[in-house]
Amino acid sequence: MQRVLKISLFLIFFISIRIYSQEPGKKFSLNGYVSTVQSAIFDSLSGPFVIDNLVHNRLNFNAYINRNITFATELRNRLFIGDMVRGSSSYSGMIANDPGLIDMSWNLLDEPSFFLNTTIDRLWVDFNYEKLQARIGRQRINWGQTLVWNPNDIFNAYSFFEFDYIERPGSDAVRLQYYPTSSSAFELAVKADYDDRITAAALYRFNKWGYDFQILSGYFNSNDFVAGAGWSGAFGSVSFRGEMSWFQPMENFTDSTGTGLFTIGFDKAFNNNSMLQFQFMYCNNPADYENFLSFYSGSLSTKELAFSKFTPFGLYSYPITPLLTISVSGMLFPDLKGYFAGSSLDFSLAENVDFSIYWQHFRSKVSSMESRMNLGFIRIKYSF
Repeated sequence: MQRVLKISLFLIFFISIRIYSQEPGKKFSLNGYVSTVQSAIFDSLSGPFVIDNLVHNRLNFNAYINRNITFATELRNRLFIGDMVRGSSSYSGMIANDPGLIDMSWNLLDEPSFFLNTTIDRLWVDFNYEKLQARIGRQRINWGQTLVWNPNDIFNAYSFFEFDYIERPGSDAVRLQYYPTSSSAFELAVKADYDDRITAAALYRFNKWGYDFQILSGYFNSNDFVAGAGWSGAFGSVSFRGEMSWFQPMENFTDSTGTGLFTIGFDKAFNNNSMLQFQFMYCNNPADYENFLSFYSGSLSTKELAFSKFTPFGLYSYPITPLLTISVSGMLFPDLKGYFAGSSLDFSLAENVDFSIYWQHFRSKVSSMESRMNLGFIRIKYSF
């Protein structure tokens, strides 16, 4: 299966590029952004600071071969400079690590004080005909309904804390979609990763009573049977969303050693364009909290989203002016006797130029040891 998927990816990409090159009159689009992020990591204001800078450039290219075929390539170029680079010889290798079936991440420059990484996180060709759509390649398969944690997003989990990666990770996959009606869809998707693990699942989405419902079932990371459901809708002016998934190890299919994640969320937009959001997650078998970087960056799997049996979250954002928005958020980890607290400020400096400040504070207790961490970020971003 892995070999067939890999060969299919290369053949489809090669054919698509050849078709496009033979028909230079076809339309295409190119957009992206350039940002610089200055960051500081510290325990307390009186302690040492870890100072870093990231220059981040993203390019999104789409070629419209004809009315039925679209080809896309999207990549991110990141220049890392600072204490993390100088202090850890393994940091550049960790950034260059590609969890996909095909390695498409390279450190073009790797020096003691800086390194430059290029990663292709989208590379797909899309075929559509009437009610059928097929997409092959590295892509984002978004099955989530809620806004913070997504137990249904089994192909590419992401981290709420990773604010500088709004596109979110992709998967090396084949995805088929069929639309029986304008309000329903049936999907089949197969993904393979760097460790030759397979995730394959089917999803059916439909609308009833003004809500979008979905049910899914499949095979997760060559290890678990997974079944789940989700919904999104509203009662009055309040949006109501939820997801649930159960992961049952195939080798212990008849016992109760599975992991279940259940989450519900509410969000409301007010007349002054402010927004209030709550979400709650329960997990009967939360993951062990050992690696803060994996937890923070979202490199954990969907099955490992929870670190406490019960985790509440809240966020409030308020536009002080049309150009300036502030927000505050918080998350509790009762099993770790810990919490997250964050705030942000976003200001539009000019057309397509944004200035942002983020602060994130984490505190937890693991193995009788209390840890505390602050992360501060200043970002200037130009979109084109």
